[in-house]
Amino acid sequence: MQDEHSQQNTRRLSGTLARILREFSRDYDRRVARGIQARGHPRIRLSHQVVFANIGLGRIRVTELAECAQITQQAMGKTLRELEALGYIERAVDEQDRRAKAIRLTQRGRQLVADAIEVAEEVRGEYAARIGATDFAELDSRLREAARKLELGYLPASWADDTTAAP
Repeated sequence: MQDEHSQQNTRRLSGTLARILREFSRDYDRRVARGIQARGHPRIRLSHQVVFANIGLGRIRVTELAECAQITQQAMGKTLRELEALGYIERAVDEQDRRAKAIRLTQRGRQLVADAIEVAEEVRGEYAARIGATDFAELDSRLREAARKLELGYLPASWADDTTAAP
């Protein structure tokens, strides 16, 4: 049995802000993934969300997409191949650099994004119902303000014109 000092340290380590934010994020991602799957996208997995969270609605290079997602180009390439095989994205030669590949959503990919936006709003509604609408709105506002003040740069450069959009 752990002594009281060890138990206190365990609570401190497992109750950090990073851990709480990570658990919140995981819960959110799982809920959104289930909702997306229920809307006719059964083969979309959590690992695919890294693409859709960073791709935007225009074209983006694989290198920029990997950088925004903070994963290797090889890992991003694997995920993109899966999504291409499922019909959600397409690759084309980048007009600005013929050696590079640009990625964009297909019609099916744009439908997935529309479905994901609806699901995300439903999840936000679930959270607001459980936490309280006012408290949830305040949490959302404070987290966005903190991200701005800390200059976290969580949006891809190509989205820089719209930093107020809700994810």
